[in-house]
Amino acid sequence: MGGRRRTADNVEEADIVLIGGGIMSATLGAMITLLQPDWRIVLLERSNSLATESSDPWNNAGTGHSGFSELNYMPDPTDGSKPAEIARQFHITRQWWAHLVESGLLDPSEFIHTSPHMDVVFDRRGVDYLRQRYQTLITDPFFAGLEYSEDPARIANWAPLIMEGRVDDGPIAATRHVHGTDVDFGALTRALTSIITDRGGKVLLGHDVSSLGQQPGGRWLVSGRSAPRGRFTIQGRHVFVGAGGFALRLLQRARLPEVRGYGVLPVGAAFYRCSTPEVAVRHDAKVYGQAAIGAPPMSVPHLDKRIVEGQSHLLFGPYATFSTKLLKHGKLTDFFTTLRWHNLHVITAAGLQNLSLVRYLIKELAASPKKKFAQLQRFYPSAAFEQWELILAGQRAQLVTPDKKNIGVLRQGTEVVTNADHSISGLLGASPGASTAVPIMLNLLRECFTDRWQRTWKSTIATAVPGFERTTWDADDVSASFERTASALDLTSRPDRLG
Repeated sequence: MGGRRRTADNVEEADIVLIGGGIMSATLGAMITLLQPDWRIVLLERSNSLATESSDPWNNAGTGHSGFSELNYMPDPTDGSKPAEIARQFHITRQWWAHLVESGLLDPSEFIHTSPHMDVVFDRRGVDYLRQRYQTLITDPFFAGLEYSEDPARIANWAPLIMEGRVDDGPIAATRHVHGTDVDFGALTRALTSIITDRGGKVLLGHDVSSLGQQPGGRWLVSGRSAPRGRFTIQGRHVFVGAGGFALRLLQRARLPEVRGYGVLPVGAAFYRCSTPEVAVRHDAKVYGQAAIGAPPMSVPHLDKRIVEGQSHLLFGPYATFSTKLLKHGKLTDFFTTLRWHNLHVITAAGLQNLSLVRYLIKELAASPKKKFAQLQRFYPSAAFEQWELILAGQRAQLVTPDKKNIGVLRQGTEVVTNADHSISGLLGASPGASTAVPIMLNLLRECFTDRWQRTWKSTIATAVPGFERTTWDADDVSASFERTASALDLTSRPDRLG
């Protein structure tokens, strides 16, 4: 690896160029650093600090998405396939984190804490749905320990604020899994990035990439502007674009045919936050409800415990906001820079097919502060307005892709796009990306570096993440693996009720 390498034209060289300083680039960079320590890695971030967008703790709910509580993953209560897949992916993520902790490379107290995951519903239809969902999931080994109750007293014991002051005596039901987690993906991003820099990799902040071009030999020239240096150019053998809302724009500029027809729609959110210690310390769960009809998946209401920099907070939302920015710290022109003649009809068709979503967004934007706060009081009836502040969270770029009929389809989740020679890749889409970063990046390594994967990397990963290629797990395997990761991440003994 050694010092800085330059080409004959005085262009800095790298084996891997990572664009974007969030959890995806940090995860991929740390993996390659440990798998191939002689490779030079350069990470470019347009901001002056890492994890300022979707990985920032105040720009996401910090839920270790395990399928325990996300009702939008399971619209049919008899089909638990997607929650099971999300649970498997997050378990792989936990295994990798545990391996890094056991290797002395991460301190779990800095980024992960125990926080039970719950669902709560308040009407007969919701109760029937949740009961059936519970009956389906409890048979899956990844959901062993899931609890269900329609008893208000028991629910009050699980989450006192949910029942405090509640006068509605209508139907109510809840599920709980005590082994859910709260994750500070900003702190984790910085810790993973330190693995890269401690082993000779480089992080360049304030570097805004504007151009990607492939050279005749297959390498990529990555160019842009930086405050201290003016123009910069780096040549890389492989480029990963993990730039959040800007990823599509950069892949378009790289002229990837794989993203032809792709578009994005900006979706913003706001949250109510409470940092009053005597309130925050009384709530020890992430409590999810059901999304309104027509609402996007990321709009599922939830009342969350958050631990950021050692302090407990409560977060409720999200509330839809609108902006043509694709990043929280972007520009109002961002969305328009992604428009091409071949994606205009795709985006238009997606909008026409989702008029209920459009109506929902308009309704949300028109809601008064009093009406917004009433949504919070549906979960926490005794909430005092003066103890909460409305904060602007991150922007998301909802992915829109053409289907077989070339009509636009709104996509849930994330998608990795790779060109034909596997020299450039990028991540598009949104939630639950952060929680499933590890399996996403493992799949990328397997696809883009096939020879290295087969020769050495696969066996190394198999040791660090046992069973990462399994599609089915039995109860004993899940239990043993879960206990190992919980012990390594110190989730069984560390007190998480902070003031």
